[in-house]
Amino acid sequence: MMATIVTEQEELRHNGEELPILSSSAKKMRMDKLLATPLPTYDSTIPGSYFWTKVAFWMCRRVSSIQFRTTSTSREVPLTQAGGGSMCCAWHTNGLMDPLGVFLQHPKEFVVGGRHDLVTRPLLGWWTRKLAVQPVVRKAELLRGGCTEEEAQHINGRSLLALASGITHGFGCVLFPEGTSHDNSHMIRFRTGPFRTVLAAAALAKANDLPMPTLLPVGLHYRRREYFRTDQYIEFGTPVTIPEETIPDELVEAVGKGSWVEPPAEIVFAVRDKIQERLPAFTANTASWEEHRALHLLAHLEAKAGKSNLTTWQEEVHAARAVKQQLVQGQEQLPPLPLEGERINQAKSAVEILEQHGLDGRDLNATGRGLRRANPLHLFPFLLRAFLFLAFLPFTLTSLGFQVALGRILGDSTDEGLDARTSYQFLAAFFGSILVWPIVAALWLGGGVLFHEGITNTIGFDWRLVLGDSDGMRILTLCLFYVGLFPVFWFSGKTFSWTWDDFVDGRKAWRRQTMKHSVHSELIKHLNELLEHHD
Repeated sequence: MMATIVTEQEELRHNGEELPILSSSAKKMRMDKLLATPLPTYDSTIPGSYFWTKVAFWMCRRVSSIQFRTTSTSREVPLTQAGGGSMCCAWHTNGLMDPLGVFLQHPKEFVVGGRHDLVTRPLLGWWTRKLAVQPVVRKAELLRGGCTEEEAQHINGRSLLALASGITHGFGCVLFPEGTSHDNSHMIRFRTGPFRTVLAAAALAKANDLPMPTLLPVGLHYRRREYFRTDQYIEFGTPVTIPEETIPDELVEAVGKGSWVEPPAEIVFAVRDKIQERLPAFTANTASWEEHRALHLLAHLEAKAGKSNLTTWQEEVHAARAVKQQLVQGQEQLPPLPLEGERINQAKSAVEILEQHGLDGRDLNATGRGLRRANPLHLFPFLLRAFLFLAFLPFTLTSLGFQVALGRILGDSTDEGLDARTSYQFLAAFFGSILVWPIVAALWLGGGVLFHEGITNTIGFDWRLVLGDSDGMRILTLCLFYVGLFPVFWFSGKTFSWTWDDFVDGRKAWRRQTMKHSVHSELIKHLNELLEHHD
């Protein structure tokens, strides 16, 4: 135990930062399950179970369409020549939602690596093993005594070689250089796992005369990542090629024999440094979230000064990045230094007022010198969505009530930080649909049969005899009714999400109208000074 403590202290001194605090789940190292994790297969179009992978991703798309208000991507992902694989690298601030966003927007199928407890948790572990997710033991688990160094090396070597082989066979992969999800507004220290993996993949490709893999920088942008129905933007950058001549013959020969061998450190660091120069530009990369919000406010003001509006989250991200480039003097650092100057300080003062009232740059009027008023033309679609919500409310309460309550409780009580909140909400919706909906559908069917006389009197015909009065037709009608309830449940969830959007928009409109005169005057003062500075 003393050796572990000394090692951890040396690691902290060497890296200059503390190790991430482990959640209770991350501390449970189930070595038997980790070693029994199925390996990916490369003789099919999907590395895991074809059926369960398709089912999982189909459901993920349905849940994501409800969890996010808008989703956009920068452009079609550039594919490597002749079907070569790619290693996607991104910052990591939103738990499971980060890799999911890449998976759902990238055209390739993926070999997946993740934190070790993804394959050992109840229920979730069953799915991840079907998807052939490979467990990775992070330095934090090792140094905090979760397992021995030999066990970590064995598991990680096995997993990274499997991921490298998948990339070599043309699959995609996503690993996060930071090694952990976090709450910072900038990237934290880079680990080497993704770069060691892609170099091993390059060595395998060279050994087998296959196309060389690439590194693909990915930006993951969320308006407020911890909020239900937030906006997300998945930004794919230009691929970084791995030159074949940089891969030493010794590494090619070693990995060609099917054994994991660490790539030379100097090559790993060279690739890491290249990505570390590019990737921060795809993130918020600010000294604080307050500064990040101030840049977005300035982006809105610049757009309004030019007689235009930022209508999408994607436009806002790029506009705020352009503003930051105007303010930064010299080369950006990691972590970034706080921005200085009267303009950014005025923006921080204005955005603090907006933040206290749950508002942002979208709530400014056309001139940018005050808050906008509610648009009465929005009333009709609001009433239509409210009518749909009320019409489907019984289905919403019975099919989604449990998941919504469970997701809220788990998301608010997790010990994994704010970045894990939406992960628990997503998992509650995903697994709740699998486990709860069949039961709820059976109860609806049973109620329909039990109270068929009252239903017949109400609608004017016996719904059980729609297809015919024979026993076979009755059974078929009941089966179709049962199956048809599932899209009804999903659509009821959509009506709930639309109504939630209307509630949030209505609440913001109310806050704009009821802001204290003195506070509103102070906000207008800051906005006018910012616009005068711009002019």
